[in-house]
Amino acid sequence: MQKDILILDSDKKQSAELCNLLNNGHFPATAMHSLRNIDRCLEEKEWLAVIIDIDTVSVDNRTIRDLTLKFPAVYFFGLSAQPFHPELKDAICYHIYACLNKPVDPGELFYFLRSICDNEIPLPTH
Repeated sequence: MQKDILILDSDKKQSAELCNLLNNGHFPATAMHSLRNIDRCLEEKEWLAVIIDIDTVSVDNRTIRDLTLKFPAVYFFGLSAQPFHPELKDAICYHIYACLNKPVDPGELFYFLRSICDNEIPLPTH
């Protein structure tokens, strides 16, 4: 079963473009535009990854840390046009799987996602 990717981006046009890119690359994607209800969304189904646009969504180290600890099976990515985010140093060092530059390089994005899929350990079925 293919797990979906959640795009967290308050820019609706930008998130739609990223969702289209992922869907066309056979990675089902859904967009959210704020952190409100993200816990409930992540609890409702299994997700492969969450891509957080840290330029448009206000997040801090604690929020990212709490999400990654609560949902350890989900890979969290950062997305930004800025090369440095000193205010997110801890989250980037310890909790974010990878940071992607804008505009997104499809080759880099799909490389990371395929690597995650190749390394996923299937759960035993009974």
